[in-house]
Amino acid sequence: MREQEMAETQLIGKIAKIFDEAKNSNATHHRKLKELSAVRSKSPSLHQFSAAFARTLTPLFQIQKRTASVERVVRFVSAFASARDPNDAVASDEFLEGFLKFLLVGAAAANKTARFRACQIISEIILRLPDDSEVSNELWDEVIELMKSRAVDKVPLIRTLAVRALSRFANDAENSDILDLFLEVLPLEQNPEVRKTIVLSLPASNTTSQLIIDCTMDVSESVRKAAYCVIANKFPLHSLSIKQRTIILQRGLADRSLAVSKECLKLMTDQWLAKCCNGDPIELLKYLDVETYESVGESVMESLLRAGLVNLDDGQSMRQYVLPASTNERIEGDLADFSASIQLMEPEVSLYWRTVCKHLQMEAQAKGSDAAATTGTEAAVYAAEASDNNDLLDKSLPETVFDYIDLVKAHIDAGANYHFASRQLLLLGEMLDFSDATIRKVASSFVQDLLHRPLEHEVDDEGNKVVIGDGINLGGGRDWAIAVARLARRVHSATGELEEVILGVVEELARPCRERTADFMQWMHSLAVTGLLLENAKSFHFELLHSLLLPGAKHVHLDVQRIAVRCLGLFGLLEYKPSEELLKQLRISYVKGPSPISTVACKALFDLGMWHGPQEVDRAMGLNFSTQLQEDNMPASPVNFSDTDGDLNIQLLDLLYAGFMTNNWGTAQENDESESVQAVLGEGFAKILLLSEKYPSIPASFHPLLLSKLIILYFSDESKDLQRLKQCLSVFFEHYASLSANHKKCLSKAFIPVIRSMWPGINDHSGGSSYMVSNMRKRAVQASRFMLQMMQTPLYVKETEVEDDNGCKTSQQVIDGSEQPSVECGEEGLAIRIATEDNIGNQDT
Repeated sequence: MREQEMAETQLIGKIAKIFDEAKNSNATHHRKLKELSAVRSKSPSLHQFSAAFARTLTPLFQIQKRTASVERVVRFVSAFASARDPNDAVASDEFLEGFLKFLLVGAAAANKTARFRACQIISEIILRLPDDSEVSNELWDEVIELMKSRAVDKVPLIRTLAVRALSRFANDAENSDILDLFLEVLPLEQNPEVRKTIVLSLPASNTTSQLIIDCTMDVSESVRKAAYCVIANKFPLHSLSIKQRTIILQRGLADRSLAVSKECLKLMTDQWLAKCCNGDPIELLKYLDVETYESVGESVMESLLRAGLVNLDDGQSMRQYVLPASTNERIEGDLADFSASIQLMEPEVSLYWRTVCKHLQMEAQAKGSDAAATTGTEAAVYAAEASDNNDLLDKSLPETVFDYIDLVKAHIDAGANYHFASRQLLLLGEMLDFSDATIRKVASSFVQDLLHRPLEHEVDDEGNKVVIGDGINLGGGRDWAIAVARLARRVHSATGELEEVILGVVEELARPCRERTADFMQWMHSLAVTGLLLENAKSFHFELLHSLLLPGAKHVHLDVQRIAVRCLGLFGLLEYKPSEELLKQLRISYVKGPSPISTVACKALFDLGMWHGPQEVDRAMGLNFSTQLQEDNMPASPVNFSDTDGDLNIQLLDLLYAGFMTNNWGTAQENDESESVQAVLGEGFAKILLLSEKYPSIPASFHPLLLSKLIILYFSDESKDLQRLKQCLSVFFEHYASLSANHKKCLSKAFIPVIRSMWPGINDHSGGSSYMVSNMRKRAVQASRFMLQMMQTPLYVKETEVEDDNGCKTSQQVIDGSEQPSVECGEEGLAIRIATEDNIGNQDT
């Protein structure tokens, strides 16, 4: 017995000596592994060696600090357990099984340090283990089950190690429960290191792709970087949908972290561009559907150009899309159709050349500025670089402006399939030189053609013309209108001819409208050009207002009225002071127009009131008396909306509030359930209440009345189908009471009027059947609880700067910006109001 103990002690001493030498340097591990293997083979029995090995290693399970020497021992032990001795494979496998059982005990221990070290060694063994190792299925199942339980351990580091251990089995179809566990815990995991490990452990599949892409928006930089790394290594470009590709690049290239954006750029260049597109940027753009995701295509090209990954000296140019002049003789200034000599561009090609030329132009300007700001050799270098960029730009653009115009016209005439390419080419016009009078004359004629180009339309089954596009902007879209405006500004701004050209266009378009000879499509086209001119020619607002907008608001066709009224609202925002004619027309459209027109006019009036201020809007109408909105003396309907001769000489807020009192608005528009006058009124007055401090001209007595209406509207049957209004009011109520003590006071004043209005049998509010009465009472009780909860919400804390005795400024947290809340602003004040109301009711009875 004594000899056995001595032998065991000697064995432990040998193993401990090897551990001590292994912890000093990783360089000795290979030699020490052979020595430890020799000790195992010379031991009296494998069981005796395993017991001595475990006893020697036990102190490690009490060391929590991750020092370098301890981590070397962990790696050495894991390497020894996972290595298979070719001379004695059976002994290696038996030792591994015994050692894993020993570690399972530690992984299930109550002590967190023991669990941590056991899980650490298990994860290292699993990741190092060769495929030919012989371990029983029962033991593996036991290891997997225990690691699954440790994946939800309360210690983040243990969860990380457990996930790392399970990662090797996540690809196995037999262990689909591991993948399910990862998918379940990832959205709930709070620790970024654990989330990162889970992301790196996820296999490539349709199930995991979207989850990994969602991790590109994680709050942790390391998790986002890991997500892009996994996408690069596990998901080929063709395995992702177009939407997924664009989301990945859109988020990654614009990420606030430089490390993450570099990882995304590495994914795009090393994997997608080099391996899937043979280094061709145009081929990469074809995978991104640039017609739908133009901004993503621009970001991709800008990143590639900044990284120097686009070869600009390969001899390619836009000139290859225009045949040589000898092929088609022309007379200078002649704008005949040369489409036969034009090779049409694909969308990706047009975007490619626009971004390349823009990059060259910006680089040339930047280098030129640097050259002007420096002197000597450095200035000469910058000037040479600017000259090189200008030369490349000249070689990339069409040879002449005539070729450019032919190229654009050919794409426009090619139809809707080349609309995107046409717009990209129009934007290229900003980089051309139009200083020559002959060239400018030809370009001006081309711009005139663009401005006079009618809106595209279709004819429905009933013979009505239906506009293609948004029906508001020139060319059917804002992007096209902007491109035309930029080209027109570039052509004419150098000589000051822009305003003359615009005035001519306004006069020409307005003539048939003013003479009432224009048809529906002419009106639509005129208003589309008007929207463009409003942004680019403010000096001709008077002509636009009287020639197009005011007549358009009276047109018989609803679409023309709708666009004209919307333009009137935009026009009013651009004015320094709103004009009386504009306001009068908006008020008439609001009161007398059909429901769709009243909705647009209502929006415009709210916008003007909040932009200029209600008092300024009333002053423009010659109305300077104070608001008459009072709960006690207000008539049921201040404005007779059905009377075409109704009096409109009332103030803006009174007029808008009167919209709550009429039932003549009709239902919401068919295609947009949120577009109703009631919804616009609710949203508009909610904004005014929320920003009430910015409008001191509105009497404080008006606020409880407005708030009462909004609460009643929120709980009424009318708003049941108005989902946008419900969402808007829910957000409003969530924040209103917490912003200011005055808001709580307003809410307290509104409590009794709301309940009186909603409770059946009060204020001539008959209930009807017993079922209806019961529902009305339930709704009133629900509203009362809702208001009480608003009263109980705490006020938001605001930070203010306070200067101490030493002159240093410190931030101090205060509740509200005003005085401390009075009793009237709290639950006590509300209780007093309810008690007073109850007392008055008892006296009346």
